[in-house]
Amino acid sequence: MAFHVEGLVAIVVFYLAILAVGIWAAWKTKNTSSEGDRSEAIIVGGRDIGLLVGGFTMTATWVGGGYINGTAEAVYVPGYGLAWAQAPIGYSLSLVLGGLFFAKPMRSKGYVTMLDPFQQLYGKRMGGLLFIPALMGEMFWAAAIFSALGATISVIIDINVNISVIISALIATLYTLVGGLYSVAYTDVVQLFCIFLGLWISVPFAMSHPAVTDIGLTAVHQVHQAPWLGSINSLDIYTWLDNFLLLTLGGIPWQAYFQRVLSSSSATYAQVLSFLAAFGCLVMALPAVLIGAIGASTAWNETEYGVPDPMTKKEADMILPIVLQYLCPVYISFFGLGAVSAAVMSSADSSILSASSMFARNIYQLSFRQNASDREIVWVMRITVFLFGASATAMALLASSVYGLWYLSSDLVYIIIFPQLLCVLFIKGTNTYGAIAGYLFGLVLRITGGEPYLYLQPLIYYPGCYPDENNIYIQRFPFKTLAMLTSFFTNIIVSYLAKYLFESGTLPPKLDFLDAVVARYSREHMDKATLVKSDNIVLNELAPVNPRHSLTLSSTFTNKEAFNYVDSSPELSNTEDN
Repeated sequence: MAFHVEGLVAIVVFYLAILAVGIWAAWKTKNTSSEGDRSEAIIVGGRDIGLLVGGFTMTATWVGGGYINGTAEAVYVPGYGLAWAQAPIGYSLSLVLGGLFFAKPMRSKGYVTMLDPFQQLYGKRMGGLLFIPALMGEMFWAAAIFSALGATISVIIDINVNISVIISALIATLYTLVGGLYSVAYTDVVQLFCIFLGLWISVPFAMSHPAVTDIGLTAVHQVHQAPWLGSINSLDIYTWLDNFLLLTLGGIPWQAYFQRVLSSSSATYAQVLSFLAAFGCLVMALPAVLIGAIGASTAWNETEYGVPDPMTKKEADMILPIVLQYLCPVYISFFGLGAVSAAVMSSADSSILSASSMFARNIYQLSFRQNASDREIVWVMRITVFLFGASATAMALLASSVYGLWYLSSDLVYIIIFPQLLCVLFIKGTNTYGAIAGYLFGLVLRITGGEPYLYLQPLIYYPGCYPDENNIYIQRFPFKTLAMLTSFFTNIIVSYLAKYLFESGTLPPKLDFLDAVVARYSREHMDKATLVKSDNIVLNELAPVNPRHSLTLSSTFTNKEAFNYVDSSPELSNTEDN
């Protein structure tokens, strides 16, 4: 492969444009935010992100290099096809569900991060535990984006893939580090425009290449490979449903999503942004689907790519840049590939910022340094942005499949965080004991189900499992959804059981070592009271938290501090009067 100066110039131009926008947004943040709320401006943009910029940044959070490369890869791979390209529909539905049920309660209570309600209701210990899968999800997601970036650049110019990934990650980390959410949001606008324009300009040229058969014909007939529409074998229906639910429901509890929700100027705006992003995800997936179909309809031996085809060479994950490089005119391919290279950072920067936001606020500030100054929190965020960016880059260099990282990043979020989020927002009466039990049950069931991508052999062989070419057993049974449901119901059952045992006197109050039920003079509740009174925390960020002084059944089975405001809750007032 020859070194293409034009390709390098295209990438440099797009990168400089994005970097300039990021630095401008950082300057704007510094001039519009006061010294006392600098950290909040970095995390939630001062809660004044408008509808236009908000719609772009929420769409770009999902639509990055992993999204378009992974979708094109799924459509192209023989035996899978469009039927298995679940991400566009799955993530669009997750945004719709998030807007309908989750955006309003989260934004109306003024939280700063996704972990705030968990720490408020379950305490800082549980918040720390939930930070682990949330962090892993964000890091795997960012790694998938950087992996796609390396694959793209390696097709454009003949330079070391590792160097290209590292340089790209440094640029994304730099503007995220200096500008926070403002930089991420405004660069998302540029990146989304680049990816839309670059791909749609390239599609007609690729379709008209002499080596490409009509995609309408190859959709249902085998020409160069199996039809790209794909099919779902009856034995794989449950696997398909399991993966689809993972993407749909597991796409909700992400800090990258709630960061946009919480940065909206109102709860209604947060809902509208979710619906706009859902539509945007579908629109942005169309060119990627078409490029995957074009790849499946191409006689590669009639192109400069030669033989064998990309599938045989195990380059299916690079089908999008390969189509642009070999089926489009030089100037079109460089424009398209340069735009894609710049746009793949649109999701990675969001994940890096999300991880650092949760660590700085929920781990460093709320758990260890409750009286930390705003300046100190800002510096902690900057350090963790760099560290998490470096970690995601390291993982990206080891990636082998974009779609594999996608599913892996959603697994822990879907199985552990989603049921916990349901309980903390909608199920009254859950407590720390139930949360920990649900966490552990879900984690154990997921690990014992095995993971072919990590060559992890299952310990529990569900009905229908079979060995693959590496002799790693594949589960056809929807064990991920089983693990999620088990985690959800375990949380509820153990919470109510613990409360009953303590309230009935079966267990003495001294055994309530987590202070989750017998809350009289609870150290955990004292911590919460201290946090709410702290000058570093705006009072409307957290719903009121009051220690319970009564052990009546009604007061113990309802977490009123998380679901009712003090001035509008007669039950809570009566409880306190008692």
